[in-house]
Amino acid sequence: MIQTEDDPCQASPLQLALIEKIIRHFPDTAPFLESENPFQLLVAVILSAQCTDAKVNEVTRILFRAFPTPSRLAAAPLADVEKIVYPTGFYREKAAHIVETARLILEKHGGEVPLDMEALTALPGVGRKTANVIRGQVGGLPAIIVDTHFKRVTRRLGLTEREEPTAIEKELEALVPSTLQFSFSMAANRLGRAFCSARNPRCGDCPVQKLCPSG
Repeated sequence: MIQTEDDPCQASPLQLALIEKIIRHFPDTAPFLESENPFQLLVAVILSAQCTDAKVNEVTRILFRAFPTPSRLAAAPLADVEKIVYPTGFYREKAAHIVETARLILEKHGGEVPLDMEALTALPGVGRKTANVIRGQVGGLPAIIVDTHFKRVTRRLGLTEREEPTAIEKELEALVPSTLQFSFSMAANRLGRAFCSARNPRCGDCPVQKLCPSG
């Protein structure tokens, strides 16, 4: 386990062993959403709110063929964007968010997606979860990404009892060494998808069953 005096964590030895084993079993940190650059990834994550990754990928293939860059999306007719993103749900709000986000990236950030948490969360439709995806995936920065899979897994593993995403994020930041936060976020997400589903979890097949207090 990677931990230094400059990177303290509050996890117990058992918790650290659990975190390490999950990362070893699910080392892939590739994003679940398709994109060709940081801007497209940001748009895809905004669209993923309350929508499946598969559906978002279907939609963004069409969206990015029409509007592949911040300048193209910022100038796009809102009605056209709404029509494309309709299948993702909350389409009016999402369309407005991604068009305005594209405009702000052009006007305030020189066409580049920022990595600063405050700058990211100032963009329409970008909360801390979305910001942490970008910070970890694009910038290689420490990032605890609290989505539904991560929340479910970390609660079942006894790493948190919190309900509110920001509280979970802060608690896990204290437990997981910063060098492992992004890889653990992605690994825990994959564990949730593969074994620790909301209904009928496959506890008997789970690679960390022996370390799991819920198992």
